[in-house]
Amino acid sequence: MTEKFIIEGGKCLKGEIEVKGSKNATTPILAATLLTKEPCFIDNLPLIEDVFRMLELIKGLGAEVEWVGENKVRIRAKEIINLLDSSLISKMRSSVLMMGPLLARFGNVEMNHPGGCIIGTRTINTHLNAFKDLGAKVEVWRGGGKVNAKDSWGRSEKTNTYSLKATNDFGGGEVILDEFSVTGTENVMMACALSPRLTTLKITAAEPHVQALADFLRKMGVFIKGEGSHTIEMKGAKKLRGVDYFIPYDYIEAGTFILMALAAKGKIKVINVPVEHLTLFFKKVKSSGGNIEIINNRTVLANHSPRMRMDKIQALPYPGIPTDLQSIFGVLATQTEGLTLIHDPLYDGRLKYLEEINKMGAEIIICDPHRAVINGPTELFGTELGSLDLRGGAALIVAGLIARGRTTIKDVSQIDRGYEKIEERLKKLGAEIKRAN
Repeated sequence: MTEKFIIEGGKCLKGEIEVKGSKNATTPILAATLLTKEPCFIDNLPLIEDVFRMLELIKGLGAEVEWVGENKVRIRAKEIINLLDSSLISKMRSSVLMMGPLLARFGNVEMNHPGGCIIGTRTINTHLNAFKDLGAKVEVWRGGGKVNAKDSWGRSEKTNTYSLKATNDFGGGEVILDEFSVTGTENVMMACALSPRLTTLKITAAEPHVQALADFLRKMGVFIKGEGSHTIEMKGAKKLRGVDYFIPYDYIEAGTFILMALAAKGKIKVINVPVEHLTLFFKKVKSSGGNIEIINNRTVLANHSPRMRMDKIQALPYPGIPTDLQSIFGVLATQTEGLTLIHDPLYDGRLKYLEEINKMGAEIIICDPHRAVINGPTELFGTELGSLDLRGGAALIVAGLIARGRTTIKDVSQIDRGYEKIEERLKKLGAEIKRAN
């Protein structure tokens, strides 16, 4: 039986909440531990489902996985096999990050199509094309037959199986990614990590979690520069060393709590905020009338702001407004004055959560898969909602905290993928929220 959240809304939220380690930095860094036979210690892990599943995948390959602290794990991939658990692969999108390190270590890898959030069409073309440009032979199998490259071979199909094999001249040269893909950038970085040839990657994602992976690889012994821009140069080494690494704090979770305070009439001190990664976010919130105070580079005080007005929120690659925060902005827009245009050009299913919020009494016109217009402020009323994806699910929690009456959010497994014990942490702020079967 799937679990659900039951929320009695309308409570004023007050107090302090700590941001946990970055989910999006943790998963690639855990995958990168497969690049060395030496032990790695990874600290500040968020205790969430995606991390647990990634550790299961790594352990299933034969690596030693040992918890040495509440949020710290020791991994040693000294003797591993090259056979992935297909049932785990199908449950999370970040499992695609196993391709790069296994291809680098074994020279070949085979895996089925990764699972993950329902946020629209999500092919892995960018990954496959980049691996080809590096010198790998790539084959896609569907329904027992090999798919012709001209027949949408990288189409997002649950039945796809991908087979990659490195050729003798694998690595080095110039690789131009098809788009600013975060996981695509990370996968190619890891695929190059054991190649001593100089590789130049262009059209790379610049997100903080990409920067964290670059920092981790550098500590392992990889020459790498340019992370945080759209061109990365790197030269690997045939043998990498183990690393003791502290996962950076999650700027997405930090932004979620700040916006939650503004939307739910709260006064919340958010601790462990990576302020340097939220520059445009802070400008947008302040220019819209949001009452926030950056106390220092790790602490932010957010107060309810009754006269906020937002004209447009557009999700863009870093350093733009993160697509993972767009849904929380969407809920806030139901409480601000006037019309707000929400535009997310990155995924064609990111706005599905708005259909659920409309059930609560919001005034939202969904123009197309990428744009919606929200009129506020409107009073929201509790009802039964379905959680479609990780970030949309978090938005529904915020909507439930605002709403009058009881809100039930069904199947919270997607939310658990990215937020550690979220109901327990919100209770400490005064929220009336409980988990039930």
